[in-house]
Amino acid sequence: MDTTGSSADPDDVGVPEAHLPEWERDRLLKAERLREEGVEPYARSFEPRTRLGEVAEAHSSLGPGDKDEEVSYRVAGRVMARREHGKAVFVSLRDGWDDLQVYGNVDTLGEASFGQLTQIDVGDIIGCEGHVFRTRRGELTVFARDWRLLTKSLRPLPEKWHGLQDRETRYRQRYVDLVSNPEVAWQLRARGRMVSAMRRYLEGEGFVEVETPILQPLPGGALAKPFTTHHNALDSDLYLRIAPELYLKRLLVGGFDRIFEIGKNFRNEGISLVHNPEFTMMELYWAYVDYNAIMELVENMIPALALEVIGTTEIVVGEHPIDLSPPWPRRTIDSLLQESVGLSLADMRADPAAAKRALHDLRVEVENRDTFATLVDKALKHAVWPGLMQPTFAIDYPLELSPLAKCSAVDPLIVERFQPIIGGKEMGNAFSELNDPMDQRRRFEEQAKNKAAGDEEAHVLDEDFLRALEYGMPPAGGLGIGIDRLAMMLLGVESIRDVILFPQLRPER
Repeated sequence: MDTTGSSADPDDVGVPEAHLPEWERDRLLKAERLREEGVEPYARSFEPRTRLGEVAEAHSSLGPGDKDEEVSYRVAGRVMARREHGKAVFVSLRDGWDDLQVYGNVDTLGEASFGQLTQIDVGDIIGCEGHVFRTRRGELTVFARDWRLLTKSLRPLPEKWHGLQDRETRYRQRYVDLVSNPEVAWQLRARGRMVSAMRRYLEGEGFVEVETPILQPLPGGALAKPFTTHHNALDSDLYLRIAPELYLKRLLVGGFDRIFEIGKNFRNEGISLVHNPEFTMMELYWAYVDYNAIMELVENMIPALALEVIGTTEIVVGEHPIDLSPPWPRRTIDSLLQESVGLSLADMRADPAAAKRALHDLRVEVENRDTFATLVDKALKHAVWPGLMQPTFAIDYPLELSPLAKCSAVDPLIVERFQPIIGGKEMGNAFSELNDPMDQRRRFEEQAKNKAAGDEEAHVLDEDFLRALEYGMPPAGGLGIGIDRLAMMLLGVESIRDVILFPQLRPER
């Protein structure tokens, strides 16, 4: 690199922005000095190059003290550490989630280039070219014949030994988190592999991926409060979708018989360890089957994803070892409530006051306005799910909780719905889909009454969807699986923020 080795001198180039912290002034001075010397500190490209992991893999058998001068590599990465030994310098580079050492000396690089190499800062991005050797201590290293600065970093990385530890800062400055904590990069890369594996699995089962609108004229497909926006040209309010369900079912009417979508949903709700206002969902519909076929799909697909992403079907959630291997037991909501709360669905429907007392005794918060549906929902989330650690299908829900599911053939107050529960958390939701337009209209009208009474999460009446059903929708099974929660479960993390690159946070003050 044809620059001098002298460090930046404030007397030569002036002090930029004197109010800035010393570390930032020092790095700005270095950038200005480089430009004065005719070196652009922000390069346009560095191609061709070889990823650090590929270099390491190609020379994994190289022994301590050995070298391979037959192959020369161009590598690049962020400087994570630098140490000098007389007229030699060792630099630790990081490329994504791979690390590799670079060695340079004054004899090979020359005085000017070597001097500049000793002035780089941790956080700078550099490229270099050279052959590979392994030190006597066993560290694979690139012997640099030449190098260049690609990007000058104006902010220091977190202190070496502790990295970026504060969770709020990690989520807010994910770009620094990924550099400082390679395991985070691995987790988020694993999430991407899981999504790819899910696509391949479903396509292998004959499903076709489709896309449906995110901006919708009516919110529907789930019980949730939507985000509202306004379209100026149409002069109408629109809603960020809370679920793609009603559009996917329109496609069943149109002749698609196995479809799925992986995309963002948005719900204007609270934030918790398992909730983020925007989240990723896989939703599928399979014509001419009921929820039993969907259960078989789920209990076969999730273990297959686990094998591909983490190499095993045995995981740990908290302190609980869990085996994802099929088959998974089927447990009715009625039996689960009797076991955990001591009341059946019939008991809770007939005597809500007794249900409130039972839940209060279990330290579940209840309110005077709670209905049968909200009491069952609270009982499941707070009293039943935490006790289901091994994979379990919770099946046959009360009608009041499932306005889009088909009723049971033996009990009109029960619908054919299930949720897969793993590690005490619900991983998805599935139905035998309601395809009777008259029944669907009655349920929409009941939901509309609830909305008029103040329930912000109740369904609106969607006339166009009802019109589609009136043309005839085949019997079908449907499924939605939360990608974020599934990733949490497979990777063994406790917070949904750990599997979302940029989770929602309160604005910085």
